Amino acid sequence: MLVQQEIQETLEQQLQPDVLEVVNESHMHSVPPDSETHFKVVIVASAFEGKRKVGRHQQVYGALASQLAGPVHALALHTYTPQEWAQREQQAPVSPDCMGGSSAEVS
Repeated sequence: MLVQQEIQETLEQQLQPDVLEVVNESHMHSVPPDSETHFKVVIVASAFEGKRKVGRHQQVYGALASQLAGPVHALALHTYTPQEWAQREQQAPVSPDCMGGSSAEVS
């Protein structure tokens, strides 16, 4: 099973989100072609009601522990309650360009 699909299925089962978007952003980084190491997750769930961002992220990290211990190198999380999502007009932030990691120029 693909890592992206594993992430999707795990979060659907454990958090039952209203909105779930799992985007493989590995191609935006200095990794081999067809890698599955960098992901953006937008998740809207009632399970986040009354929780701060840290608690929400911990909940997602707990659900994805096996993926984070293995193939996933980076996980950009955007976690919202249904009300917050509506206030944001159903828009998550755009991911920034990769700075190149170890290959970035240092001034």
